[in-house]
Amino acid sequence: MVKATAASRTPHHDAPRSAVHCLDCAIRHHAVCAHCSGPELEILSGVKSYRTLKPGDTVVSMGERTGFLGSVVEGVASMSRLLADGRRQVVGLLFPGDFMGRPFSPVAPFDVVAVTEMRLCTFERRRFEAMVRETPSLEHRMLEMALNELDSAREWMVLLGRKSAQEKLASFFVLAAQRGMRLENRRPIDGMMLELPLTREDMADFLGLTIETVSRQIGALKKAGVIELVDARHLLIPDWEALVEAAGGELEAV
Repeated sequence: MVKATAASRTPHHDAPRSAVHCLDCAIRHHAVCAHCSGPELEILSGVKSYRTLKPGDTVVSMGERTGFLGSVVEGVASMSRLLADGRRQVVGLLFPGDFMGRPFSPVAPFDVVAVTEMRLCTFERRRFEAMVRETPSLEHRMLEMALNELDSAREWMVLLGRKSAQEKLASFFVLAAQRGMRLENRRPIDGMMLELPLTREDMADFLGLTIETVSRQIGALKKAGVIELVDARHLLIPDWEALVEAAGGELEAV
């Protein structure tokens, strides 16, 4: 897992205001602005800016007061917390369309680190919070996303607490495949190629396993024909239902 230390932190790269209107955004129907009307989107388009990050860049650090909020447009970030004994526990992943930060609570509860190249659509905190107060559709969407995140956290608790190591790993592959195709409004299919957003070390942190266990279970899934390894970060899923079965039942896309 990439450590979120001050030494490894790279400043955000603030891009100019984007010429891309919110109506044409790739995450338009999945992001926090999904329920906004035309006039509301005009306001958002006028106050947004983009930030790009490289793998390993720290977006925010736990305990830091943040002046911005935003949505992931491209790439994946990890949310993690450093434990008292020095271990790092990954508690969640942010995919395109996911919202980063908490309105009305400026202190970051977790470290957020880019695990791939990322692009964030960001809003200045005070202006966005004012919009939430004044815009019922935005407030409704924030509540909807918060409740969805709560449901996902509960579902992940079941996975971490009750499933075997192989089921955990297969569930992660199911989740990554579902989330990777969400923006295209398509479901995973037989023969699809999956680009893994995490390294094996990252997956071990996320699933509460050791790197050796992750590698062993990847080998077991490969031997069973559930997956085919292309390289360290890509695998082929020859039979989607077989992967779902290996996961112990379908994990709904969140």
